[in-house]
Amino acid sequence: MSAPAVPAGPARTVSARGFLRLKLRVMGNNFRGQRWRIALFVGGALFGLWFAVGGFFLFAAPGVTGNGRYAVLVAAAGGGLLVLGWLLLPLVFFGVDETLDPARFALLPLPRRTLVAGLFAAALLSVPVLAVLIASLGLVLTAWALGGWSAALVALVGVIGGLLLCVAASRAVTSAFATMLRSRRVRDFAAVLLAVAAALLGPLQVFGLAALREADWTRLTGVATVIGWTPFGAPWTAGIDVAQGRAWAAPIKLLITVVTLGALLAWWSRSLESAMVGAVSAGPAPVRRGGAGGAVAQLFPRLAGWLRRDRFGALVAREARYWWRDARRRANLITIAVVGIFVPVMVNLGGSIFSVEDDQGLTTGASDTSPALVTLSMLFVGVLASVTLANQFGFDGSAYAVNVVAGVPGRVELRARMTAFSLYVLPMLAVVAVVLSVVLGRTSWIGLTAGTLAATYGVGLAVNSGVSVLGAYALPETSNPFAMNGGAGVAKALLTVLAMVSTVILAVPMVVAAALLGNAWLWLALPVGAAYGLGAALLGAYLSGDVLDRRQPELLATVTPRR
Repeated sequence: MSAPAVPAGPARTVSARGFLRLKLRVMGNNFRGQRWRIALFVGGALFGLWFAVGGFFLFAAPGVTGNGRYAVLVAAAGGGLLVLGWLLLPLVFFGVDETLDPARFALLPLPRRTLVAGLFAAALLSVPVLAVLIASLGLVLTAWALGGWSAALVALVGVIGGLLLCVAASRAVTSAFATMLRSRRVRDFAAVLLAVAAALLGPLQVFGLAALREADWTRLTGVATVIGWTPFGAPWTAGIDVAQGRAWAAPIKLLITVVTLGALLAWWSRSLESAMVGAVSAGPAPVRRGGAGGAVAQLFPRLAGWLRRDRFGALVAREARYWWRDARRRANLITIAVVGIFVPVMVNLGGSIFSVEDDQGLTTGASDTSPALVTLSMLFVGVLASVTLANQFGFDGSAYAVNVVAGVPGRVELRARMTAFSLYVLPMLAVVAVVLSVVLGRTSWIGLTAGTLAATYGVGLAVNSGVSVLGAYALPETSNPFAMNGGAGVAKALLTVLAMVSTVILAVPMVVAAALLGNAWLWLALPVGAAYGLGAALLGAYLSGDVLDRRQPELLATVTPRR
């Protein structure tokens, strides 16, 4: 005889508010007992407040001064840069906060619409979102000053729509790139797309500054009007249109914002489902040939095939393989490759931005670039190349426990990680040195550029080794290479700034030598820079290795993600 059926209780509906509470609880657990994380979060919040106040006064300037002529220009240009920043900066620098990893909801019976709505609501609960909201409220003040309460109300709706658009664009783009980078079959295509996205930051800044020097403000206002009819400027200019007597344009621009927001959420929804399922198939596994020796040889990538089959060689081979196969690490290598070539070329060939006039009024440009200026641009490239290691143990996460159990000495560990990373970075730096010298028409400066890069990169390895041991933080266990835990984005930003400033200070002697020694330094830069960089890297591994030996358990606990 079967037991009577027990009536099921009413199904509990999951709402966005539940995701908000869950995110707050996870963030609270991440901060518990971690005073340094609290300090970094507070520091990041203060930096965000500073940005918010500055942006507020920038957006409010046309209304405060009573000059509505440039209101559309400020709204369209400022709002468009906000959207563009939310699109590109997570790909290049800071990543996105993924305290609630979508993969953890894969086995729960949640409709995709509910999951997207909940994760989107949780994404809005962050310091950057609050900072952008405060800054963009300056547009509401401008609209009120120029057109009264009706214009201010429309501007407020547009600001909220623009903020939602920024977050949705950031999530959709990073999720799509994460999906692409998981597939090795399309990694080359994804690398090109990411390279283009990263390279857009530099041209916009350089050409924008060049245009501002001799700007035709009337023509720029016309360009801003056109941008105002695109998703980049539509939400931010709706209130200004009402204030200036174009009330008919406001509903159309708000409709453009809503349609774009819906399209971005739909795109994110499709890529989110792929992220929840897991990694894309990488194709058939390679056939291994040979006996035990062949199996061991298979573990050494071709780039590291020259290494001895000992503990140091095994560590280098493992790290070299991870740097190529891990999507998160590969994204950093792509950034180094693109920005490392683009920035020094633009700095030294920046046209009117870096040009000077002689007594006859003739303009001199890149041909008169000084060795000191070239050295400064090389400092930036070397700093960027090495700062990726500021949280190198965070890439490992709980897998670092294997090294702790095996008792790997700290000095060996750090030297192996430096070597593996350098297998990819040093060829990039060599290409940068040659390309820049050829573009400048100064092939005799190859030694200068290469020596500066070697010195700065070596110093950066030493600095970032210490930072990675003392300031490591956990990364989320997700295949998204741009995901960050709550508060980790702030930690990454502050640690990056600290490491970059320290590296620049230690590499300043290269700039001083280039300014004082003249042509003699063109021959001395390469050997001196190589020796300086190698010595600094070895010294950094020696000193930081001792610290690593003492705090391996603490480091493991720090980089292990909390569930």
